[in-house]
Amino acid sequence: MALDCLKDARIIVTGTKQTSKAIESGKAVKVFVAKDAEERILRPVLEACAANGVPVVYAETMEELGKACNIKVKAAMSAILKD
Repeated sequence: MALDCLKDARIIVTGTKQTSKAIESGKAVKVFVAKDAEERILRPVLEACAANGVPVVYAETMEELGKACNIKVKAAMSAILKD
């Protein structure tokens, strides 16, 4: 499963603001987004990933992504950061 690397990652951030900051600062190694998140939230992050060469992995649902991040709430996106 593509989300398994989230569980094994040493440093992750979750949420739109933290993920966006990680991409813009060059700290994001890989970004995960939920397919059922609102497009207006996803679009700027996906554009930033494309501009900065950060690979994107899609989760089916926000609930699935939240579980992969080991949190008890849904997550629209998250990122694995450089050590």
